[in-house]
Formats: sequence, C-alpha cells, structure tokens
Amino acid sequence: MPPTLSGARLVAVVCAAQVLVQIGAYFWPALLPGMMPLWGLSNSEAGWITAMFYGSYLLAVPILVTLTDRIDARRVYLFGVACTIAAHLLFGWMAEGFWSALWLRGLAGIGWAGTYMTGLKLLADQVDAKLMSRAVAGHAASIGISGALSFSCADLLAHAYGWPAAFIVAGLTATAAWLLVALRVPGRKPPPPAADGHALFDFRPVFRNRSAMAYAMAYCIHTLEMNALRGWGVAFLAYVALSTGAEARFSPTLVVTVLALVGTLASVLGNEAAIRWGRLRLITLAMGASVLVGGSIGFAGSQSYPLAVGLLVFYGFVVWLDSSSLTSGAAGTAEPSRRGATLAVHSMLGYTGGFLGPLMIGYVLDFAGGASTFAWGLAFLLVAVLMLLALAVFRLMRPRALAGDRGQPAG
Repeated sequence: MPPTLSGARLVAVVCAAQVLVQIGAYFWPALLPGMMPLWGLSNSEAGWITAMFYGSYLLAVPILVTLTDRIDARRVYLFGVACTIAAHLLFGWMAEGFWSALWLRGLAGIGWAGTYMTGLKLLADQVDAKLMSRAVAGHAASIGISGALSFSCADLLAHAYGWPAAFIVAGLTATAAWLLVALRVPGRKPPPPAADGHALFDFRPVFRNRSAMAYAMAYCIHTLEMNALRGWGVAFLAYVALSTGAEARFSPTLVVTVLALVGTLASVLGNEAAIRWGRLRLITLAMGASVLVGGSIGFAGSQSYPLAVGLLVFYGFVVWLDSSSLTSGAAGTAEPSRRGATLAVHSMLGYTGGFLGPLMIGYVLDFAGGASTFAWGLAFLLVAVLMLLALAVFRLMRPRALAGDRGQPAG
C-alpha cells in the first residue's frame, strides 16, 4: 500500500501525474492543419473528430465521477489513465482516416473523464477545506500546463518523427502517470452514503443545489468557449498567415502554447483574486471581457497576423481567468456526500459545451463558404453571444461564495 502523504505532497503528486497523462490531449487539434489535407477532411469532419473527445467525455463523466462517491477515487482514476494509454497508442498505430480517428478520440475522451474531475475528487477527498480552493487551482494549473505543452510537443515530435510517433510518446507518458499514482497515492475509503436515502445516480439533489448549478451552467459556456479556442486556434492563425501573406515569425502551434500557458497563469491568479476580491465579481469580470474580445477577434484578427497573435493570447487570458473559480465554486458549495455527483454534473454540463464548441466552429465555417474573415468573425461572434447569455443567467442565480472568500459572505 502506498505511504500516507501530507496534503501538499498529495497535491504535488496528483498534479505531476495530470501533466503526464494529459500531455497528449491536444495533439489532434495541434496537428489539425496538416491532418485535414492528409486525410481529405472537411471542416465539419475535423470538427467531429475534435468534438468526439468531448462527446464521449460527457457521456462517461456522470458515471465515472459519480462512482467516486462509493468507490475509492484512486481506482477510478487509474482506469481512466489506462483508457488514455490505449487511446494514444492505438491512434499512433492504427488511425488512418475519419472513422478510426473518430472512435479513438472517443476512447481518449473516456480516459479524460476518468482522470480530470476524478483527479480533482481524489484531492477533494483527502485535503482540508482551507486547502481546497488552492488544490483546485493547482490541479487546474497542471491541466493547463499540460495542455499548453501539448501543442508544441505535438508539433516538434511530428516534424522530427512523424505524427504517429507523437501519439505513441503520449501513450508512454500516460503510462508513467499510471505508475506514479499507483505507487505513490494512498487509497482511502469513500464517504458514507448520503443520509437522505437517494440512490447513487439520483442527481435530483444536485440539480436542486442552486449555487452549485449556477457555477456549473456558467462552466458549460466557459468550456464551450475554451475548447472552441483550443480546437481551432491553430487553424485560425494558419488561415490569417496564409490569407495576409504574412511571414509567421511565431508559428501557430507556438502561439497556442503560449496562449495556454498564459491561460494557466490567469486561472491561478483568478482563483486568488476570487478569494481576495469576491468570486462573483471576478467571474463577472472574466465573462464580460470574454464577450468583448470574442465578439471582435475573428473580424479584427483576420486583418493582420501580429494582431491575431496578440488578440488570441489576450483572449486566452480572459477565457481562463475564471476557470478555477467556477470549478472550486461548484466543489465548495456541494454537499460533501454528493461532491462526486456534483462534480460529475458540473463536468457533464461543461463538456456538453466543450463538445459543441469545436463542432459549432466547424459548421459555421462550412456554412459561411469556408475559411474567410466573415466566417471566422461569425464563428467567434456566436461564441460571444452565448457567453453574454451565460453571464446573465449566472448573475440571476446568485451563487454562494466559499469559506475564505472575501467581498461577499460565505453561505
């Protein structure tokens, strides 16, 4: 049995594992501009492959994360890592077109469902309330760092050894993550069943938790926006460079890597700002800024590659700014005996948006006649309109703050 770890060491081990297991998560969107002509994919087909990752995630997450209310989260996490290992290795060895890529990205999405919120639940079960918000921020940072590195790693590995090698390397790093958690993270007994008599997969008490649902509904559109940006950011910059004839001093994959790193920093800073300044204020600021930048980036950014780079990186900052604050808000206002179910609903709603975001961008581009300034502008404008509606709903639902937040009472 692995030795008992202090709260801080447990957070460090789980975060390190998350970097290793998720390093290949965005290899597909990073390599998308090259894979589309290689396999003869349309924009909508490419959008389906990207969206399948999130679609299978949202189907699997209510089962896998909710199970952690009865089963040790460590066991579910290791299952998720095993799915990730298989998905990456098989993609590198077997993927050869639309259908094989679609189903293997679906398997990778199941792996994500078994590791992302499950890893957070593993931490929530074993750290105290004061460490909770920062543990969530650290966990989000590890995912963000891994996602950022994913773009550059994919580009470097594919150019040096070919695209299949990139996915095989991702499978090997996920194997290292499985060993790290299996050998270092202790197991524990899950909390006792809820005293209200509701069954494990009865989500009605979660939906009645108005505060947690406010955070979850905002997270839905937040993740739609985030995954639209991650899924199509490289392709958008490649279009701008080609259409303007500009020499791309910084490659699209490098820019999206920087964007994701800036976003990760923004997520951590945003969580600290929420603690010190007020969670509702911080989230309102971030969502409002997303509306303004998202509504203009497609039209303005298409005019100049340097302008597109600057706008995209700033967009990443405001998109990620409330990421940790939304998730820690849902986890912190959940009933302890239903925290797994609450995170499952939170994540399911989030990745419903994550599924629709990349797909929506692909269909808008095809609907508008292919990549153009108008098409990209329309696609990002639609995301901004959805974010504006989400902001209005969030404010009307008036969610509670967390213990330790300033600027508003903790309910």
